Amino acid sequence: MKGGPVAIVSASGSGAIEQAAARLAAGGLVAVPTETVYGLAARADDDGAVAQIFATKGRPADHPLIVHVLGRDEALAFATGLNDAAERLIAAFWPGPVTVIVRRAPGRAAAAAAGLPTLALRCPRHAVARSLLMRCAQEGIAGLAAPSANRFGRVSPTTAAHASDEFGPELLVLDGGACELGIESAIVDCSGAAPVLLRPGVVTREQLEQALGGPLHDPDEHSPAAPGTLESHYAPRATLRLMSSQEMRDALQVLPATITGLAVYSRTAPRRHPLVQVMPDDPRAVARELFAVLRAFDAKGVKLIWVERPPDTPDWEGVNDRLQRAAAH
Repeated sequence: MKGGPVAIVSASGSGAIEQAAARLAAGGLVAVPTETVYGLAARADDDGAVAQIFATKGRPADHPLIVHVLGRDEALAFATGLNDAAERLIAAFWPGPVTVIVRRAPGRAAAAAAGLPTLALRCPRHAVARSLLMRCAQEGIAGLAAPSANRFGRVSPTTAAHASDEFGPELLVLDGGACELGIESAIVDCSGAAPVLLRPGVVTREQLEQALGGPLHDPDEHSPAAPGTLESHYAPRATLRLMSSQEMRDALQVLPATITGLAVYSRTAPRRHPLVQVMPDDPRAVARELFAVLRAFDAKGVKLIWVERPPDTPDWEGVNDRLQRAAAH
């Protein structure tokens, strides 16, 4: 990784954005906050720089990345064009937590796309991410490839400290505070004849369909590979078990309160039980804190995490997706 140890730098500090942009322009890596999670960024037009992302994360090179851009015009630098579905989603949700997969322009961001003819594009709304993209544009950088700033398959980072803990002081981390949303963007494949929801997020399926003016389809064997869609992902070091509310209550009734190595995250379990951390009733509040809660449990050294399964309703789809993949580890 290029450059000496610098660890966490306040994004509001003098010269911080310029320092980060210079490192990116030179082919280095920077951890940057977005409204969803912190990303491990490299300039998307430099396949060598992007290769560092894969190597640093331990991410398979055939697992594509999301390229972050300032807006629609910058997206066109990477795409052969934008169809009606992509245009509608961009108009409704950019800047924001929705990623569109489009047909990739030949010769652009090949490493970020894992060699696929499609590319995932997102326009973040976080002020620090946007300031960095603006500064990078002055350096001739049209976009930044930026998957989550964590080891591949593990819990995503929602604070600067999380990102620094993952990779150590050699990585420049722009500290922009805790992420507002807490789980990754929704991903919609707009590269085919009909839009397909590949990964749910905080923006609900209903909101996406309202913007599209029609239904979203489910992925099939012809859908392109997309970030964060492996069966096992977002996993803490501890084993995570999903339980119904009744299973949770029954188990806690017979469990000694003095047991060690176990943590519980529940909406309905007795709140005074010493093992229980209360899960909010609001899905957005859970999304905001979920990865931080799992990281805190890991920091305590627990070996097993019991999580009460949230309601199976559209507003919980993004949280349920992350929990199911975390439990599959």
